Amino acid sequence: MFRSLEEAQLRLEELDRRLMDPSVLSDTRRLLAATRDRAHLVPIIEQFAAFEGARQELEEARELLADPEMREMASEEVSRLEEVLPGLQEALRAALIPPDPFEGRDLILEIRAGTGGDEAALFAADLFRMYSRYADSRRWRVEVLERSEIHVGGSNRSVGYKEIICQVSGATAYVELRHESGVHRVQRVPATETQGRIHTSAATVAIMPVADEVEVQIEEKDIRVDVFRASGPGGQSVNTTDSAVRLTHLETGLVVQCQDEKSQHKNKAKALKVLAARLLEAKQAAAHAVAAENRRQQVGSGDRSERIRTYNFPQNRLTDHRIGLTLYQLDRVVEGDLAPVIVPLNDHLREQLIAEMSGEVSES
Repeated sequence: MFRSLEEAQLRLEELDRRLMDPSVLSDTRRLLAATRDRAHLVPIIEQFAAFEGARQELEEARELLADPEMREMASEEVSRLEEVLPGLQEALRAALIPPDPFEGRDLILEIRAGTGGDEAALFAADLFRMYSRYADSRRWRVEVLERSEIHVGGSNRSVGYKEIICQVSGATAYVELRHESGVHRVQRVPATETQGRIHTSAATVAIMPVADEVEVQIEEKDIRVDVFRASGPGGQSVNTTDSAVRLTHLETGLVVQCQDEKSQHKNKAKALKVLAARLLEAKQAAAHAVAAENRRQQVGSGDRSERIRTYNFPQNRLTDHRIGLTLYQLDRVVEGDLAPVIVPLNDHLREQLIAEMSGEVSES
């Protein structure tokens, strides 16, 4: 937290010197960090300068109130600046919010069926369709990396997912969806229910930023690679070659498998991408345990074991338990209209962060 404009400007000068240092320019990690910090700092300095300038003008205008000849003009200036200053202060607080280190990244979306058997698998498929349609509306690209399908019902069989993993690519994808991790609970009458009873089941969602090579390096000696014949629902879609790949990270025991492609090479590349994302997630969770606890008090931890949302189909109701949001437009949400849920959630976090800084800025 900067206590003065001069302190912020000194930090900018320090970053500029760092960006001219050959040792930094040759180190990708340090270069990215310095560039990101500078990009965040420039608007802070601009807002700081505007705020300090207006505050100084207000002090000068108040001094002029003692001058009979200047009193009327000074009074108008004081009124104007007293209206302007709170907005400038709020803008400064917003600028001071640290940027998410993964802003602008693609993300890995994992959806797994939880409690509820076949109904949970069908709900997992519904969630995947919901996120896919929202991605389409945002013009993001969705690439399935791995899926484990089941078929439910008789002649009119429906496809459910025990697990589906995909990569979502888009400039704002991670920032918009980063708080979707957790348990999503559904309440509805399953298609297989003959008595009309409402059942409760669940699916877990995990959102992970795609890791770059600087953050997570996986060498061949770090993993065990097993290949096997892909399984499928039957018919022509079954792959009859040993192209499916299972990766085991020896140090952590993490296991990832992929059989979505007919090429062993492509399946391995996709599995490595998911493994890197999971390793980065674990690394960040360990490094930021305190921050995660603070965040749990605000919008939830993002842990996939935490129940975050309930989808009640009989009442057409969606409830986000973290911020007490209830909407009676579930039909629209599950068809991909996620903005009424995502926008309030992200706004809530932003307001919480600004509130934490309120006292600090006013004391600077």
